[in-house]
Parts: sequence; structure tokens; C-alpha cells
Amino acid sequence: MNVGVGSKNKTKVGAVAEILQDYPMFAEAKVEGVDVQIEQFGHPKTLAETVAGAIDRAKQAQVGHDYGFGIEGGLMEVPQTKSGYMEVAVCAIFDGIQVHLGLSPAFEWPKKVIDGILNKGLDGSQAVKAAGLTDNEKLGATEGGTVGMLTRGRTTRMEQNKAAVVTALIHLENPEHF
Repeated sequence: MNVGVGSKNKTKVGAVAEILQDYPMFAEAKVEGVDVQIEQFGHPKTLAETVAGAIDRAKQAQVGHDYGFGIEGGLMEVPQTKSGYMEVAVCAIFDGIQVHLGLSPAFEWPKKVIDGILNKGLDGSQAVKAAGLTDNEKLGATEGGTVGMLTRGRTTRMEQNKAAVVTALIHLENPEHF
């Protein structure tokens, strides 16, 4: 079985590869990152944009594969948060017919980071750097990511992505309910 992941980002490809080892139906799966064409709209600013991005990645990654996985991180509005938003990862799995979705736990970015994303059109890594929180140009491509920095290593971007993959796999493991 061949699985495509709609990214070359190691936190996305690694999350899928690691999680699939625990699923008998994917025990022998070969997982590979796939370069996909993504519309450049900056960091997703709504849950709808984040879901659409994950689905787009999954559908493109499925071409030539049995399954396509797409993981997209983005903002969603959350009432009573300090900034009004939280960051969430969405995993979409496309089996050639249906899309199966899962989400990660969410966390709140500092207000200066949200401002960079919403008002300056920066992506997450750029906004974190512009806010003076890191010198790393591509913090989102590191295993820890911003959530790792903010939690002081207690959780990581890889863990966020893995959680989204696990919750999307609920559909494939329990098809009788969906």
C-alpha cells in the first residue's frame, strides 16, 4: 500500500508515518511526502480555510497512491480567548472517494503573532519571527514548532500533527459508523 502526504515537511510526513505503524490496515504502508501545488494565501485565517487546505493537500497527494493525507495548520476563531483565535492542525485523508477529517488540540498564539498573520499576511513562522520570539526562519518545519517553544517542549508540532492524524483515522477504523 502506498500513502502520499501532501507536503515534504518532516513534521507532517513523520506524523503520518509514525501513526500508521499502529494501524493493522496500514502495517505495510510506504509513506512518502509529495510536492503539491498550494494556493499562496498566507496562513489560513479560518477553520474553513484550514480544512480546505488539508483536503486540497490530501487529494493531490492521493494521485498515484492508495491514500492521500493532507495536514494543514491554521487559525480558528475561539470565543473568550485573549486574541480571539487558536491554532489547530487539520488532517484530511482522501481514499479516492471520501474525505475523512480529524483535528488536533488547539493552542493560542501570542497576540503579536496573530497580528502578523491577520494584518500583515505573514505565515506562522514569519509572524513568530517578526514578533521577536525566535530567529528561526522556518520554525514550523521543526519538530517542536511554535507550540513546542511556547510549551517549553511539553508538546510539539509533530505531536499536534499526530493527534490530527489519529482523529481522522477514526473514520477508516470504524466505517460502520460513518
